[in-house]
Amino acid sequence: MSDFLAAEASNSTARTLTITLFLVFVAITLGITVWASRQTKTATDFYAGGRSFSGFQNGMAIGGDYMSAASFLGIAGLIALYGYDGFLYSIGFLVAWLVALLLVAELLRNSGRYTMADVLAFRMRQRPVRTAAAVSTITVSIFYLLAQMVGAGALVALLLGIRPGTTFLGMDADTAKVATIILVGALMIIYVTVGGMKGTTYVQIVKAFLLMGGALLMTILVLAQYKFNLSSLLGDAAQQSGKGAAFLEPGLRYGVESASASATFYSKMDLLSLGIALVLGTAGLPHILIRFYTVPTAKTARKSVLWAIGIIGTFYLLTLALGFGAAALVGGAAIREQDAAGNTAAPQLAEALGVEFFGGDIGGATLLAIIAAVAFATILAVVAGLTLASSSSLAHDFYANVIKRGEASERQEVRVARIAAFAIGAVAITLSIFAQSLNVAFLVALAFAVAASGNLPTILYSLFWRRFNTSGALWATYSGIVSAVVLVFFSPVVSGSATSMFKTVDFSWFPLSNPGLISIPIGFLAGWLGTILSKENDREKFAELEVRALTGHGAH
Repeated sequence: MSDFLAAEASNSTARTLTITLFLVFVAITLGITVWASRQTKTATDFYAGGRSFSGFQNGMAIGGDYMSAASFLGIAGLIALYGYDGFLYSIGFLVAWLVALLLVAELLRNSGRYTMADVLAFRMRQRPVRTAAAVSTITVSIFYLLAQMVGAGALVALLLGIRPGTTFLGMDADTAKVATIILVGALMIIYVTVGGMKGTTYVQIVKAFLLMGGALLMTILVLAQYKFNLSSLLGDAAQQSGKGAAFLEPGLRYGVESASASATFYSKMDLLSLGIALVLGTAGLPHILIRFYTVPTAKTARKSVLWAIGIIGTFYLLTLALGFGAAALVGGAAIREQDAAGNTAAPQLAEALGVEFFGGDIGGATLLAIIAAVAFATILAVVAGLTLASSSSLAHDFYANVIKRGEASERQEVRVARIAAFAIGAVAITLSIFAQSLNVAFLVALAFAVAASGNLPTILYSLFWRRFNTSGALWATYSGIVSAVVLVFFSPVVSGSATSMFKTVDFSWFPLSNPGLISIPIGFLAGWLGTILSKENDREKFAELEVRALTGHGAH
């Protein structure tokens, strides 16, 4: 009886603290947003924050944009459930920044103004290219938004102590998840429509500090629990995972050896496909690309990427301790019981560490509440960045330059961007409700694949290939996006398995979970073929773009 009362008190404390901290964070960020709205007077302020951020500030904001719920919740969960194979996500996400630094950041900052399409349309026909870029931006952003909002839904049941058979404010676990998704969607719309890029950037900076602090604290506590002996930590993690020595070796999730030669082959190809998508995807993510326009010079853009690499690299090293710590101290069975995809491993670890180091159940509830608030902050900051990228593309690329043919005023553009944020938020909320069974890191990997298939070929060809033209850009963008989305739709992600979006039907024929291995080459090949088959060739425009990209002459 006393144990039951203690557990009830712990749950009540966790709920109260979680809600309080969450409301405090929301109040602070809404205050920042309102302040930023008073500084937002022009389209440059709304889209690019007035190009006023330093390299460190933008690096922190990039880290805040990039270290999403997929990183904090999804990767920690994958490492906790699959050990070595889960860590592959951390490696892929980090290495991807070298591609962004060396091939994209500085050149893009010099060549564009507000969106990715500014670079693509510079030497090509404006209307078709900007339309394609807007479609691509929205598609990638929707996939990424799904991951963040699914993470929010998975988190709330643990944070509020809602388990099968229990309720909170009259809601069962499923209803509470849906309510949380709607709440997150509403907040992200407010951040974007009121604060624009300035408000969103400062929210991301605050969130990056909170996330790094929370992850560092948990890492120190995990290592302290094992007296900073990594061997003991890994040994316990392997034992408690239920997988034994296989937990620390490749092949538990990817490249799985089985009796079927074809199944083994497809499993290994899935690993290769995932790696390619993660490494190449970052340089094509719209919400990351627009961050390069928020700094005054290309040199500052390069510095901001270097800061981002340091911040993000440190964080992904910390995910090792979070994942293996969760496996050792919580156990694979307990993690799966709370959330089959593993999305709650990090918060469960926080609760276990709080019990151990801060005075029993109340201490566990306190640390859980703190980490929960950090996770909510993470989700809110990233969805705001994604919504801003997609609404900016709709307003600046499609409305101002396609529908209005460049005749729209700045005020009209910004008003359309705010309306677009509402529409995109509504779509993301609706789709997220149906995708709650999927791991958030896995969903982000799909977004990376779409970005690498449709956006990266057009960006690289535009910057480096003199012969590239409008037809090539359209072929690359649409072929890459369509092939990636179609292959995902007919893959085990959507139907045909216990973890699919639709479990009761099976229309899957594509065997890989990540389409990158097929769709990325299709995007590059289609861009080359479309260019070769077209006679359009404006060498003077390419020469002008090349000078601007390399020297910054004429950059905004």
